[in-house]
Amino acid sequence: MIKCEGVHKEFRLRGNIIRALINVNLEIEAGEFIMIQGPTGCGKTTLLNVMSGLDLPDEGSVILDGEDIARANEDRLSNIRRQKIGFVFQDFNLVDNLTAIENVEALLWPTVLRTKEIEDRAIAALRAVDVLERKDHYPSDLSGGERQRVGMARAIIHQPRVLFADEPTGNLDPASGTNVLELLKKLNRDLGTTMIVVTHDSSLVKYGDRVVKMDRGRIVR
Repeated sequence: MIKCEGVHKEFRLRGNIIRALINVNLEIEAGEFIMIQGPTGCGKTTLLNVMSGLDLPDEGSVILDGEDIARANEDRLSNIRRQKIGFVFQDFNLVDNLTAIENVEALLWPTVLRTKEIEDRAIAALRAVDVLERKDHYPSDLSGGERQRVGMARAIIHQPRVLFADEPTGNLDPASGTNVLELLKKLNRDLGTTMIVVTHDSSLVKYGDRVVKMDRGRIVR
């Protein structure tokens, strides 16, 4: 499904070179639930961005479904993300003046799909994450846990092969965070979606089939 080989990534910050990823080698099978854990600044988010095509490595390859996305141009990367990848964000990234269902539908705008099909998909996605009854509410009327579930529904409306979640429980209380991880596990089991979740919370790694630990830009286990 995803294979990183010899991945390096550097950033320049105030004249200093930050080695964010150092010779990262990682293989993830289709349908796996992977937890990437490590301290702040260890390279977790950078690795997530490189694997999802949001950023490109300086060296190495990132194979997604047999294609090296590190060599793809921006148009191709955009198509890959639209067709195969879903994202869940720590800060939800919902549009304030759209209702829950409109936020979910927005991922498919513009599209060749008919309006009714988009609505049906959005309803199914909201139902899958147990927040359908809040479909006509605006983000300001939702709890943090409900907003994250709407974000999850948006991430799965296009039926992606893989879902990337960057600290999805970071802005939630412990009970809501547990609920989000249980829902991600349910989606992984029911839909077969490959899940790659970044966290610094060691209490959440039990939800993964496998834990990838990072420190100072390297995979250490």
